[in-house]
Amino acid sequence: MFDFVRKHTRILQFLLVLLILPSFVVFGIQGYSRFASDEGAVAKVASQKITQAEWDTANRNAAERFRAQQPDVDAKVFDSPEFKRQSLEQLVRQYVLAAAAHDQNLNPPTARLVRVFSSDPQFSALRNADGSLNKQMLEARGMTPAQFEGLLRQELTVGQVLAGVAMTGQTSKLANRQAVDALFQVRDVQWLKLEPKQYAAQLNPTPEQLQAFYKDPANASWLTAPEKADVQYVLLDLDTLKKRVTVNEDDLRRSYEENKARFTAAEERRASHILIKAEKSASSDQKKAAKAKAEQLLAQLQKNPSLFAELAKKNSDDPGSASSGGDLDFFGRGAMVKPFEEAAFALKPGQLSGVVESDFGYHIIQLTAVRGGQPQPFEAVRAQLEDDARKQLALREYAGAAEKFTNGVYEQSDSLKPIADELKLTVQTVTDVLREPGAKDQGVLSNRRVLDALFDPANRAKARNTEAIEVGGNKLVSARIVKYSPASRQPFEAVAAKVRERWVAAEALKAARKDANEKMALWKQSPDKAQLPASIQMSRKTVFSQPPQVLDAALRIPEKQLPAWTVVDLGAEGVALIKVNKVLPIQISEQELNETESQFGNYWGKAEADAYYRALKRQYKVEFVNDGKKVMEKAAEPQKSASAS
Repeated sequence: MFDFVRKHTRILQFLLVLLILPSFVVFGIQGYSRFASDEGAVAKVASQKITQAEWDTANRNAAERFRAQQPDVDAKVFDSPEFKRQSLEQLVRQYVLAAAAHDQNLNPPTARLVRVFSSDPQFSALRNADGSLNKQMLEARGMTPAQFEGLLRQELTVGQVLAGVAMTGQTSKLANRQAVDALFQVRDVQWLKLEPKQYAAQLNPTPEQLQAFYKDPANASWLTAPEKADVQYVLLDLDTLKKRVTVNEDDLRRSYEENKARFTAAEERRASHILIKAEKSASSDQKKAAKAKAEQLLAQLQKNPSLFAELAKKNSDDPGSASSGGDLDFFGRGAMVKPFEEAAFALKPGQLSGVVESDFGYHIIQLTAVRGGQPQPFEAVRAQLEDDARKQLALREYAGAAEKFTNGVYEQSDSLKPIADELKLTVQTVTDVLREPGAKDQGVLSNRRVLDALFDPANRAKARNTEAIEVGGNKLVSARIVKYSPASRQPFEAVAAKVRERWVAAEALKAARKDANEKMALWKQSPDKAQLPASIQMSRKTVFSQPPQVLDAALRIPEKQLPAWTVVDLGAEGVALIKVNKVLPIQISEQELNETESQFGNYWGKAEADAYYRALKRQYKVEFVNDGKKVMEKAAEPQKSASAS
């Protein structure tokens, strides 16, 4: 069951929204404000408060969805301000759209819920063979049918708020043509790449130049050794506790008997059949003739069952199985129409059925094999039972151990040894733990909350234990600094080679840029002296064929200024000297033109829906407060820095 759940991540993404949506999914939008508390708010939407608890739930489940899609993701991503900002924004969006849906009296009828559930492919795994709701699947995620119905109704309701705007996006012929021109315009371009390595061999820096480069404040960041420390830490997790618990053999056997169904594969049957077709709409004479033919074939088979495959190939009206002698391979209950299933599951291997009537006509069935239906022996599943038992026992121990751990690292904050001895844990030591690890794998010491607490000046100065910090499900860690090394500029002697390498790279790039500008000035005045490669055609359709800086520069020059020259920086790769000669006629089919018009209409509709949502945020006076405001401001800092640079 749970393997099935893990494989259907799209379904889980939908189900997990229930945990993000607030209580109005179950109680209804109108009554939700009665349950909102003024304490611990992180955002406000009109008169409603979004609480820290709701935000924490949204963060946890956003992380779970992310892990389902990318199992190898670095856990520190979930502690970043940007990740938390996105989960809070999503929560605010649900509140805003729910409030708008309530004010606009939007409420999808039950018939629409049934229609969507029955027809939408994303719910196919939630439907039983007869189209009913798979309650077992819901129970596996801790959800009742009523909650699922509330969730689906809520999703359809809030979806109506923006759908009316998003689905009506239109663009004028003129605007569409302008967009097409921008996308498909082709330019005749010549360009030359001047690489720094062409100039590096001519450079020989003096000691004075290298010293000046070393002392330049602009180079301080890469010359500074990062803040780091030697750290001790203790980890309390389920894996540690699982190794210590004792499992009783009698309990394992009792669990096996109580859960035999869990270790029993569903019975499947393999059968061959001969179908004599007679649909519902057939006349009584046609049905009578079909049945008579089936009875005649059955009589032959009862005399000589070995003729089954031969007769199926010659007589069966089922094109899917006739060519293989009527073989249907293995199937379980629910896969075939009811009369066929009942007959097949009543047979023993090798037996023939009588003539079986279904909506398709008349069948003769021969059962060829049976598999499943028997539980695996205890010995085959003992390891799994033991692992489950150890996990359950460890979970029981964990709550008490976690409380001792949390209190112990606080009460004896100058050492981790006492709590490690009490709980039989290991004090581990790691050297050169970076305050900002980047790509370095520091295990649990890469967790942002752990690093913030560990390098906090108060803890750092007194070598105190951090508080017990949750770094995963049922996983607590506490750490302390043993030796601290502040960030400091490395001595020149230690980085002399790197300083020279960087100086040469920077000066070579300057030389390449200077040469490009000199060539451009000369070739502008004397086009016959230009030494450029042959021209090529550039457009947005060839976006991956040229460096993006070259393509962007070539297409940005106004058409009326052509022919024109420009020099473009390619970063560490050097510079590009570009000459744009002319605009070539657009080659676009009528089909492409129509397709782009439809696409631009969709983009326009999405842009209008986004604008409408922003207007709704203003209407309902969205405000971020307390920790919500802090995270929004912190997440905006990198964007401000990027725009400033």
